[in-house]
Amino acid sequence: MALIALAADKGSPGVTTTAVALAAVWPRRVLLAETDPAGGDLVYRSAAAHGGPLNPNTGMLSIAATARRGLVPDQIWDHVQPLSGGLDVLVGLANAEQAAGLAGLWPTLGRAFAQLADSEHAPADVIADCGRISGDVPAVEMFAQAALVLLVARTEPEAIARVRDRAAALTAKLHGGPRGAGALGTPLIGVLLVTDPGDSAKIVHQVNDMLVAAQTGARVVGTIAADSTGAEQLAGRKRGRLDKSLLIRSARKVTSDLYQQFGAAWSVPAGGPHGQAGPNGARPAGAGR
Repeated sequence: MALIALAADKGSPGVTTTAVALAAVWPRRVLLAETDPAGGDLVYRSAAAHGGPLNPNTGMLSIAATARRGLVPDQIWDHVQPLSGGLDVLVGLANAEQAAGLAGLWPTLGRAFAQLADSEHAPADVIADCGRISGDVPAVEMFAQAALVLLVARTEPEAIARVRDRAAALTAKLHGGPRGAGALGTPLIGVLLVTDPGDSAKIVHQVNDMLVAAQTGARVVGTIAADSTGAEQLAGRKRGRLDKSLLIRSARKVTSDLYQQFGAAWSVPAGGPHGQAGPNGARPAGAGR
């Protein structure tokens, strides 16, 4: 089982860019699912493999009807579209109003995503972009099925305070109360910091101390470079060597560290034609580079 859910507490720290970057360098077959109840972004910022736009009606919107009759993991592939560069994506909702059609279905989706790794036909890990989860956001109902819940945050003091509080709240919701570093539950709650690479080591240490002191049960699992040029390349809006960007290099380090720590638990190998690396070792999400 390998459902990895990415989310933020507030603001726009770069959850979608981080999710796409991780999926672009993921070492096994992977599906990027836009599960933000407020609506997805990829249909606006990325092109389909055929060079045209993504179909906004094929994805989370279409899977809702299927899920109401029960959802077998392999049925997810019927609602997936390949992006330019080869990355498979489950396109998100167009707006928050459409989320009403998924009421009560989030746990079903979470189970199907988690079980996709065990598919005999087309196994894959799932990286879910859940957007902001402040308040009573229904996408949180998938978290119990996840292997990892990664909170994406920038490093301003207020952002760090919010991610600490959100991690503590999720620990209470998913594990029943505060936990120390020695009593981590499943899913593991981790923090990904979006930061200047030159400051990352010091900031990681400071944030980890804060998370431990607050008994959040969470810890920093890596840093993603704050790289606007790399983000533009990833979205296909700017040319350049995507694999050489700070964004992709930092995403590759995060995925390597995650697999070193948790890969033994994610034992189903990826295969098939989907999710193959692009010509520069990363799968861009946009129309070109």
